[in-house]
Amino acid sequence: MSLRKGVFHVIATPIGNLSDITQRAKEAFAEVDLLYAEDTRHTARLCSHLGVKPKLRSLHDHNEEGRITEVTDNLRAGLSVGLVSDAGTPLISDPGYRIVAACHAAGLPVSPVPGVSALTAALSVCGLPTDSFLFEGFLASRVGARQKALTELKFVSATLVFYESKHRIVESLADMQAIFGDRKICVARELTKTFETILHGTLSEVRLQIEQNPDAQKGEFVVVVTGAQVSVSEITAEAQSLLLELAADLPPRRAAQVVARHCGVPKKDLYNWLLEQKS
Repeated sequence: MSLRKGVFHVIATPIGNLSDITQRAKEAFAEVDLLYAEDTRHTARLCSHLGVKPKLRSLHDHNEEGRITEVTDNLRAGLSVGLVSDAGTPLISDPGYRIVAACHAAGLPVSPVPGVSALTAALSVCGLPTDSFLFEGFLASRVGARQKALTELKFVSATLVFYESKHRIVESLADMQAIFGDRKICVARELTKTFETILHGTLSEVRLQIEQNPDAQKGEFVVVVTGAQVSVSEITAEAQSLLLELAADLPPRRAAQVVARHCGVPKKDLYNWLLEQKS
């Protein structure tokens, strides 16, 4: 592989097990002219493991805006520039989207070097529906803001995915149970690492297992929760009437979106009900 010059390469790295690094990522580390990293000290250790010494520059939440001109100037100068996060695929709840957006706006090419992501790794083993999912990243650290965000997701029918830290996992699961009810859930902890743990069951069951085991409260977590289940009988006569009235002038998806916002019923269920009436 020979990296294309003047291209911003977004490079995925392992989330724990270093054997998960791809061959393309290894080659990119060896060939890139300049590598931007969320934490240069962390990335330097990975570089040492790979036996390469790329020129490292920091790029994190606090300096990303200030790096835009530097990155785009380097690309215009014909350098091959890479971006990595501390672990996994960059831009998935990590810095970088402002840089990528600036590259697109400037007509500078961006190319992925795909690989591991905690999001897709957790979905692959959760045992819950994955045909439709909503990734919410990290919930707010403040209790009120976290509970408000969860309340707004209560009627979403897609599977919900969150990242969570060891500092808030117990509190977040308690809030989820209080707001969502006792739904099916999967908590994936320390994926691909030595103490990888995947717990599956109802919110009350998994929450209890984690609360009773201090070791289960350590590390990094991906929480996957089944979406809201709404039967046709729960679509009120008022919602049905409003939906049919709007559907006379709006596309079905738009009509379902409007009624969902006003009646607190998942858009997907309203849309499916409307299609059944027209069939």
